Amino acid sequence: MSVPDYMQCAEDHQTLLVVVQPVGIVSEENFFRIYKRISSVSQISVRDSQRALYIRYRHHYPPENSEWGDFQTHRKAVGLITLTDCFSAKDWPQTLEKFHAQKEIYGSTLYDSRLFVFGLQGEIAEPPRTDVAFYPSYEDCATVEKRVEDFVESLFIVLESKRLDRATDKSGDKIPLLCVPFEKKDFVGLDTDSSPVSVLLGLKRHYKKRCQGRMRKHVGDLCLQAGMLQDALVHYHMSAELLRSVNDFLWLGAALEGLCSASVIYHYPGGTGGKAGARRFPGSTLPAEAANRHRPGAQEVLIDPGALTTNGINADTSMEIGRAKNCLSPEDIIEKYKEAISYYSKYKNAGVIELEACVKAVRVLAIQKRSMEASEFLQNAVYINLRQLSEEEKIQRYSILSELYELIGFHRKSAFFKRVAAMQCVAPSISEPGWRACYKLLLETLPGYSLSLDPQDFNKGTHRGWAAVQMRLLHELVYASRRMGNPALSVRHLSFLLQTMLDFLSDQEKKDVTQSLENYTSKCPGTMELLTLPDGLTLPPVPFTKLPIVRRVKLLNLPASLRPQKMKSLLGQSVSAKSPFIYSPIIAHSRGEERSKKIDFQWVQGDVCEVQLMVYNPMPFELRVENMGLLTSGVEFEPLPAALSLPAESGLYPVTLVGVPQTTGTITVNGYHTTVFGVFSDCLLDSLPGIKTSGSTVEVIPALPRLQISTSLPRSAHSLQPSSGDEISTNVSVQLYNGETQQLVVRLENIGMEPLEKLEVTSKILTTKEKLYGDFLSWKLEDVLAQFPLQPGKVATFTICIKVKLDFSCQENLLQDLSDDGISVSGFPLCSPFRQVVRPRGESKPVNAAEGGRPGEPGHVKTLEAVLNFKYSGGPGHIEGYYRNLALGLHVEVEPSVFFTRVSTLPATSTRQCHLLLDVFNSTEHELSVRARSDEELILHAGECQRMAIQVDKFNFESFPESPADKGQFANSKQLEEERQEARGLEINSKLDIRWTIPSLKRTGEASVEGLLSQLAVEHLQLAPLLWDVLVDGQPCDHQAAACRVGDPVRLEVRLTNRSPRSVGPFALSVVPFQDHQNGVHNYDLRHAVSFVGSGTFYLDKVQPSGQAACLGALLFLYTGDFFLHIRFHEDGPSKELPPSWFCLPSVHVRALEAQA
Repeated sequence: MSVPDYMQCAEDHQTLLVVVQPVGIVSEENFFRIYKRISSVSQISVRDSQRALYIRYRHHYPPENSEWGDFQTHRKAVGLITLTDCFSAKDWPQTLEKFHAQKEIYGSTLYDSRLFVFGLQGEIAEPPRTDVAFYPSYEDCATVEKRVEDFVESLFIVLESKRLDRATDKSGDKIPLLCVPFEKKDFVGLDTDSSPVSVLLGLKRHYKKRCQGRMRKHVGDLCLQAGMLQDALVHYHMSAELLRSVNDFLWLGAALEGLCSASVIYHYPGGTGGKAGARRFPGSTLPAEAANRHRPGAQEVLIDPGALTTNGINADTSMEIGRAKNCLSPEDIIEKYKEAISYYSKYKNAGVIELEACVKAVRVLAIQKRSMEASEFLQNAVYINLRQLSEEEKIQRYSILSELYELIGFHRKSAFFKRVAAMQCVAPSISEPGWRACYKLLLETLPGYSLSLDPQDFNKGTHRGWAAVQMRLLHELVYASRRMGNPALSVRHLSFLLQTMLDFLSDQEKKDVTQSLENYTSKCPGTMELLTLPDGLTLPPVPFTKLPIVRRVKLLNLPASLRPQKMKSLLGQSVSAKSPFIYSPIIAHSRGEERSKKIDFQWVQGDVCEVQLMVYNPMPFELRVENMGLLTSGVEFEPLPAALSLPAESGLYPVTLVGVPQTTGTITVNGYHTTVFGVFSDCLLDSLPGIKTSGSTVEVIPALPRLQISTSLPRSAHSLQPSSGDEISTNVSVQLYNGETQQLVVRLENIGMEPLEKLEVTSKILTTKEKLYGDFLSWKLEDVLAQFPLQPGKVATFTICIKVKLDFSCQENLLQDLSDDGISVSGFPLCSPFRQVVRPRGESKPVNAAEGGRPGEPGHVKTLEAVLNFKYSGGPGHIEGYYRNLALGLHVEVEPSVFFTRVSTLPATSTRQCHLLLDVFNSTEHELSVRARSDEELILHAGECQRMAIQVDKFNFESFPESPADKGQFANSKQLEEERQEARGLEINSKLDIRWTIPSLKRTGEASVEGLLSQLAVEHLQLAPLLWDVLVDGQPCDHQAAACRVGDPVRLEVRLTNRSPRSVGPFALSVVPFQDHQNGVHNYDLRHAVSFVGSGTFYLDKVQPSGQAACLGALLFLYTGDFFLHIRFHEDGPSKELPPSWFCLPSVHVRALEAQA
């Protein structure tokens, strides 16, 4: 026997072999349709018995294998069923002849045979035959199974007769010697009965034992096939003892194998061949016995042969006792298999028997889950030397070995033999290599090498399996698919190799694989479609998530000038109606997850949006990525693909992908798509391992207009950094002198697709140490808003006035030469109003870099920074309550123009006026002129200081309104007083209107005294609450001397106007005349020169608020000359309660002239 049956299992020993074959030409479809129905009759119960009969069907069986039927009866083809097509009666004789010819092939072993004829019915004249069945068609053959059952019963009858014939103890008859085919030539012509040699050598008894042992084994096979398990066990034991005594090792191995098979059938009623459904034994005894089968240590105690009858063991002998004593334990089954195989190995012609025994033992060990021992049997099977096998037989052998290794859990070993079988399909000796079969077998090896065709499996933890072997296998798949003529399959496998094995490829291998991939994709580009193989297997797409590797994905906010902002509602933005509780542990987790996904900024419909990817090129050469764009969902999105080239092993490299959302809603960035080496890939973020992202979902709001701003000022190199974190889109700068005004022309252009309907301009001065006076920025929007809505492409302009007024005071140490009485800015003595000092700038003390940073020093450039915010809206976004904010940064460098180094006041001739003295310092490099109101200009050279005197009317500060609302605006009285001081300074400055001019630069500006005047100076400039007027002969005497004649009485009137909020008085005033000799000596002894007409003391009654009072008197001058009247108050009474500044009376100058003749 040279053709092994790799599907053999231990329970096949109890089956009858029936061959089913076609006669003539029968279509394969029809044949296997009937064959399947015939095969369904695999087990029948014997009538009037508890025995069952099992049938094994084969549609192809070599006749020479039946020659081993005496050795093991299950190898003998005992039944033949033939199928044929016959559509006319005239073809029947020929068909019948073919049937008989087919019987002749298996004739020596057949018990019975049948012929199923399809196409004829009742058209044959000859009498009906029991071995022929006619059917009209393959569809109309309902009795096939019944015919097969009848056929099997006929086989049982023959089998039972043979068993009874062989089992009967015929001591007087000669027992024939059963032989295997290769033994027959050894026993030809040997007469063991009468040969003197046999007698002399004592071989007769030896020969008889051999014949008995082999026959016992043969009877055991027949009993096993006939369903008599206990009898078979007894016969196998007896046979083994007889054959062991005569060293008949081949048949001893067969007896031991039969004993193992019977024991396996007993212990494992479900079978060892992995067939669906367990074998069912008739009767009710077997299920009860199965619970006690696995009892270790069962002894081979033989039943007395005398207990055997023609019908089996005597009825009074327990079946259970027989089986328990003769059945092998599960452990002993394997030992006996090993012993049997060792006996088979002594005969090279029994290689097939040995191989099949190894296969059976492996199947038993697989059920026992003894994988290591099973592998030893398989390893032995690998080295069994059979005859020269054909290529097809080699493929079958390696495939079965692979299945058996898979059965025992040796997956990698199974994959190895499966791959060997695949390579055998395309061996060089085969004229037509079977690449499809090779490819199919290679696919089946993938699980054994821890490979799958789904790239997602390689993102789960560490790499599994041997990478070198996996790469070799993938290369073979690529080659096999190419030889199959399926380039798309080659591209898919090569892409899979590059994606999953990238970390294990050397630099040269990376170059070779990518070059091969480019060659394949030039003919068949790689896609993301599922590839379905003919056998139904689908290959998932392979996205190149490692070419390049993406480490981080970040959705970028729109530029600061384009970010939409929500108009604040009356209820505020933080009000949420989702839950009445501040915190709920039930929903906290879900809210956190949502926050991690959704981003807190918005994109705008129609505007270009950006997503930044940090990518890395792992290849040792430049990587060209084409058609790289975003994959989104939720909103109609127009991606704008990009092409990039990454240098070799670039490290993290930022790549920005852009697109335009076309509709509103919630958009989710799912991933990106690329084209690399001709392979199109959709890479989803969920499948990228180790990626960092701050969220992938963002809201798209309705479209808004886009405003572009340009100005008349140059752009600034200084980038403003507001403390609020707002980004400035445009920065402009300008250089101004302190007090100068600049016009900034702003050009507004609508560059979007929506009309500009709303515009609001606000300004914010950034934190500065400098005190700023007046309005720094001012504008009017009426003319611009009249042009709204501003359509796309239209332009509007308006002007912003930039006015810088910083502190014009300076430190006192610049002019230390000037020291005089008076009031200074810093409290130091003020110089005389008649002196001036000119100090060149070059003589001044140099200021180092450290000192130059102090404010107030000449030459120190100060900086003012402000942000102009343009809030605008329009279109659908305006309806939804959104607007945009465009920030314009303004950087102003303020150079000093003039400084007021000293300030003082002098009384004027009138009590309603005073002189303001200012020391003005020119801190510029140019000649400068200063003018106050309409006075003459004061010319100052660079670095020069001069004093200017300005006569001003005193100010009525008490007329400022003090409403309760104004008082409530300030936190305390100190702030209220500061505000009053600023208001007074503003009024003083507006009245003075001091301006400077630099003729060479044609630049002019304002010199402000706001913040410059001290409290004392302000008091000198302020009208007193009590206004005193002195009239001489009814004429005020503030400005000039009053003239009178000697000897004529002069009427003197003192008037009081109460401007204070309280009543004052009464007051007593004394008039003291004196003369000034202009040398510092005043003469008060004028008793002989001046005489009072009446009393020299004047009395005023109590004066109510806003009331007036007056007192009258008269003087008589006796001599000519210039006289002065000093009016003073008596210190007792109410005058002591009021400040001295309230009693500021003008000096009275009276010039007495000679009397007229």
